[in-house]
Formats: sequence, structure tokens, C-alpha cells
Amino acid sequence: MKNKNLRILVARIDRIGDVVLSTPIPREIRKFQPDSFVSVLVRKYTRDVYLNNPNVDEIIIFDGDDDKIPKTFWQLVAEIRKYKFTYAFMLLPNEKLNWILFFAGIPNRIGVGHKLYQFLSVSKFVDRKKYISLRHEADYCLDMVRKIGIETKSFEPEIFLSVEEIAKRDELKKKFAPNGEKLIGINTTSGKSSPNLSLEEYKKLIKLLCVEKNIHVMVTDNNPPVEIKNIDSVIYPNIDLPLRESIINFSTLDVLLSASTGPMHICSALKVPTISMFCPLPACSPKLWGPLGNESEIILPEENYCSTVCSGDPHICDFSGKGGIDSSIVYNRVKLFMTNKSG
Repeated sequence: MKNKNLRILVARIDRIGDVVLSTPIPREIRKFQPDSFVSVLVRKYTRDVYLNNPNVDEIIIFDGDDDKIPKTFWQLVAEIRKYKFTYAFMLLPNEKLNWILFFAGIPNRIGVGHKLYQFLSVSKFVDRKKYISLRHEADYCLDMVRKIGIETKSFEPEIFLSVEEIAKRDELKKKFAPNGEKLIGINTTSGKSSPNLSLEEYKKLIKLLCVEKNIHVMVTDNNPPVEIKNIDSVIYPNIDLPLRESIINFSTLDVLLSASTGPMHICSALKVPTISMFCPLPACSPKLWGPLGNESEIILPEENYCSTVCSGDPHICDFSGKGGIDSSIVYNRVKLFMTNKSG
């Protein structure tokens, strides 16, 4: 399909990691048709993922710039309508968004699944009933553009730093590691979106790494838990920072340690190495949610852990117990990773 008037809106109004995994869409559209007009619709707190992206013409904010006065339904309709989009991709099923795109006059709207409101609004859909955990979520996202005949070649995410941001990154690197130390980032929280180490184990891990020569530890959480705060010699660069400034700090790292969470996807899009703890359950699998395009290592519990020890609920699992993951296991993997990199 070649269409000189291709004007596409990519709507991804959920969390940071999901928004990062949508970044291949504008790139693949532009590769297929360079003169297309591509916009993204995201929430205010995730728009920084798309700043400086050369494949995006416009970033539209779903919830508005003023936290006290959010955009109304009809304000969004009017704002989107003025762009005269020919296609809209709704990557997260959302009834309000569905009707906003309908009343905005976008003739071709594609969503996920079989919701009644999609049927009533005559929206097309991408069927994910035959969900295959061997495919990555970013690859699933590209099914939207494949449905309208756009050929895709890569589903690696990307975040772009400006020339000024690259200079700032280099200055920060010298500040955080003045003698060329390796910067190890540790993100301790995951919003309970995936299994994660307990804070007690994270504290043990941090203290193990802090005694290593030529390593500086950075806790990268925007709001670190009380148990993790004020540890001697640890750097806390992201506290209360806007996302874009945190992204620059992430770009200084030599490796990030975390569970499957937004900062892991940010680092993968920046090509920063990651060591990530994952659950092997299909819905949480690294084949579905793992880092893409960067140097990465995955740490999994032992094969029978989920069936014999774990509660089976990935939202509360902390990898504890026989066959799980603890601070010493992660520490040894980090040491091996750093040895291999220096070698």
C-alpha cells in the first residue's frame, strides 16, 4: 500500500514500558512511506519517551498539560480532528479513546480484540486471541501497521537524545564516575507489574556492589523506598525528576539491574546494557516482554520454582525460597557480566 496522504495517529495511553515498545511503529511507517505524517497520542507523563524522535511529527497529550484541569472529551475530539488523520491505531483497548477517535472523524480505526464499542463504532481490529508468548509485545504492536499493508523490518525500540542531551550525558558521566568507574544502575521498584526482588534483597545487593572497587552504584528510582534511601556512597540521581531528565541519567549507565519494568525498556531503547530478573510464566516471559536491541542478560528462577514454591501470582512474587533469585545470584551475574565486558 502506497498512499501519499497517509496521516497516522498512534495511540498508546498506558505506562512507560508499553509506550517505549510502541516506538518502532513510527519508524517502520516512515521507512515504508517517508512522506507520511505520523503523530502519537500519549499521556503527559510518558511523552518524554517520544521527544526528539525524528519519525514523529506531533505529540498529542491525552490527559492535558494541566493536572488540575484535564482535557475534556470534546476538547480531545476537536484537537485530533484538525489533523485530518486517515488512520488511527489504538494499542490499548479503551472505550473513551475509541469514541474520541470515532467523533474525530478518522475513517480507519484499528484496535485490539473484540469489544462491543469497537463493533458499534465500526472499528477494525487486530485479533490477539491466538496469543503466542514466543512473540514479543513490540512485534504484536506492529500487527497494526501490517494490517494496512505496511511492511516492517524491525521491532527494536528507540529513544533519541538531542545533541545537547548527549553533551549533558557526557558531563554527568564524568560527575558520577570521575575516575572512570563503572556505573551500575539499580531500579528497585516495578509498580507490582512483574515479579521483583524484596527490598531487603535489593539492599543486600547494593551493599555487596558498593564494596567493589571501580564501581559506583546508582539507585535510579524516581521515588526510592525508605528502605533503600540514604545508603552510603550510593548515587540517587532521579529523585523527583521529570522523565526526560531521568532518561538522560539512564543513558550514563554501564548496566541497569532491574525486574521487568519501564526503566529496563528505556535502557534497551538507549542501547544501555541490562541485567533483568524475569518470571518464566507465559504472561511475564522475557520472550514477550524482554529487552530488545541492547546487550542484555536474563535471570530466571530454577525450572520448577513457579510450580513448587511461587504463589503463581506475578504481582506479589519476590523470587524468594528455594530455587528463586536472591542478592547473591544477581551479584555474581553482575560480576561475571562486568568481567566479560572488561575482557
